[in-house]
Amino acid sequence: MEPWQFIQKQSLPYKEKLTLAKLRAREFYDHCEGNVFASVAGIDSMTMTLFLWKYISRDIPAVSVSVLEDKSIQEAHKQLAQMGEFIILKPLKSKVQVIREHGYPIISKDKAGKIQLLQNPTEKNATVRHAIMTGETGEYGGYKTIATGSHMRLPKKWLELFGGPENERYGTNYKTAPFKVSNNCCYYMKERPCDIYAKETGRSPYMGLMASEGGQREKVLMRTGCNLFGKTVTRSCPFAIFSRQDILRLALEMETPIPAIYGEIRQQSDGSLETTRAKRTGCSMCGFGIHMERRPHRFDRMRHDNPKEWDFWMYKMEWGKVLSYIGIDWETEYEKQGDLAL
Repeated sequence: MEPWQFIQKQSLPYKEKLTLAKLRAREFYDHCEGNVFASVAGIDSMTMTLFLWKYISRDIPAVSVSVLEDKSIQEAHKQLAQMGEFIILKPLKSKVQVIREHGYPIISKDKAGKIQLLQNPTEKNATVRHAIMTGETGEYGGYKTIATGSHMRLPKKWLELFGGPENERYGTNYKTAPFKVSNNCCYYMKERPCDIYAKETGRSPYMGLMASEGGQREKVLMRTGCNLFGKTVTRSCPFAIFSRQDILRLALEMETPIPAIYGEIRQQSDGSLETTRAKRTGCSMCGFGIHMERRPHRFDRMRHDNPKEWDFWMYKMEWGKVLSYIGIDWETEYEKQGDLAL
């Protein structure tokens, strides 16, 4: 699919997008001869699961590594388990293990991966590290530079905090972070357990991903479209062309159990829909995107909802030091306490 075709579909009316989602979901189900499953985490994928059970088949199992999610999401999963088959998988490594062995997930999956390479230099990754520092991709990347469209260079604000290991090589004066950074958390805790389940059962996943979320998801979905039948990857993202407004509208229509961490879905003064608390969620100790959140941010809400868990991550696992290093306020209690309960 060409990018312009995908963008065109994103601009369709809600009802037409819903029709396309049903067609793509049915196409995937038939292609896989019913050997499919729904990968479940937050509100998007829970809504997708109910959508699949209603329009495709009640026999599609929902699969989740629920232990990673916020407690209110785990409670919502229990409600789903009363409506259809719900399978809970175990992560390959615990949250504590991943942080101690690999590093903290911060900024974004893409940038954390680049920082991880800078912190672990080898002869084999020297060319990639050069691209991360300068934007110059060399032969492997078509000799691109920042001026010719390279996106490999780590933004300066992050190089200043994490580029220190390369100071001698480039004559720079960047800082070296006193902690490890990694994007391996999703692999060990979510992706790999689901991959193993898929291989053992012969089933392929439906995923509640949307290009409107931006980042790597947008790039991949615009390139592959809703359904991917590849040599190594077979998966369906029936809501790929949906906007946040689309998914919230569908969540109301499907009567999706809304976890407390999201608050409620309410109509705003401009007519749009929005959740009153968290807009997106993930693993309770995930730091991806935290630098773009205004207070009360996800860790403020954790402090309000589960102070013992907050204390464990902030102090015992030293998440507080990490947040302070990247300029995120966290230790002073958020002043507008009423906002936390919204």
